Amino acid sequence: MSQLFSRFRLRNVDFPNRVFVSPMCQYSAEEGVPTDWHLVHLGSRAVGGAGLVMAEATGVSPEGRISPWDTGLWNDEQERAFRRIAAFIRAQGSVPAIQLAHAGRKASTDRPWLGGKPLSASQGGWQPMAPSPIPFDPDSPTPREMTRQDMEQVREHFRAAAQRARRAGFEVVEIHMAHGYLLHEFLSPISNCRTDAYGGSLANRMRFPLEVATAIREAWPSDLPVFVRISASDWVEGGWDVPQSIEFTRQLKAIGIDLIDCSSGGMVPDAKMELRPGYQVPFSEAIRKEVGIATGAVGMITEPEQAEQIVASGQADAIFLARILLYDPYWPLHAASRLGDEPAWPPQYLTARRIETRVPESVDRED
Repeated sequence: MSQLFSRFRLRNVDFPNRVFVSPMCQYSAEEGVPTDWHLVHLGSRAVGGAGLVMAEATGVSPEGRISPWDTGLWNDEQERAFRRIAAFIRAQGSVPAIQLAHAGRKASTDRPWLGGKPLSASQGGWQPMAPSPIPFDPDSPTPREMTRQDMEQVREHFRAAAQRARRAGFEVVEIHMAHGYLLHEFLSPISNCRTDAYGGSLANRMRFPLEVATAIREAWPSDLPVFVRISASDWVEGGWDVPQSIEFTRQLKAIGIDLIDCSSGGMVPDAKMELRPGYQVPFSEAIRKEVGIATGAVGMITEPEQAEQIVASGQADAIFLARILLYDPYWPLHAASRLGDEPAWPPQYLTARRIETRVPESVDRED
């Protein structure tokens, strides 16, 4: 058996393999409620054999969404809609997961395929808030600087959303602390210029994200894992970097976080990222080695042999895939066959497996 398709356990959750579906915003919710689009989008990746399927960055409050079309988890209707999705994922043998998020200064934008520009109030937008009143770019509005009361409220929104996520049937919750959104904004000196106990030194900049992580770990069942997605580097001088990520991850491990989902970037619009296959894998490798915590690698990982090598060499414990799974929802089934494993195809699709094993003549042409 390949290492990529070996079982993996965190707390009391068994993952059937190490191919994890990254959270991918679909901008297709209605008042924060996931729709049939989300059921099919997420469900098809579970049918396709992924070990974990994670729902998109889900706003813990209305103003915490990236756009008005993001999913949310602050009311009963949203919770009920997610319950159906989580149950379907689980029924296919995958682990249902959800990423909880607050967009901070990058909130209130249009759908990406319509330009992704900030929305005015007349367009259904709202004023974002952030650690400091620093806009993301020249085209973005200046966010409102958060008060201590705002921070306490956001922390409790995360806690409440985690409780709803569990009632909806999710077995893993991930806290979004990456890509220039609110909790990453507190971490990075580029976006956090506060002069109180939540700005300045590394210890101060880590304080609020650690408070949120603690609240979720307390609210989440002790036998279920909590992930955190970080941007391990801002890719800009004077920004957040790998040494700070390692220290932050040590603190996350101490409060009971189980896996670090290692991404990067998103803090500034003009970051010079060194894009190449597996370009973020060194981040997961460094954190796994230095901190002794499980990590996930993500970013331009597209080939089964590439993913296998990352896991087999100890650079990461799991592989988070995104765009390749949009291209091919059944990538895990195809990858397992290429690596010499015997994937468990859904019985409804067994005739297609004969094609996968290169004996198309056995397929009934009238099917």
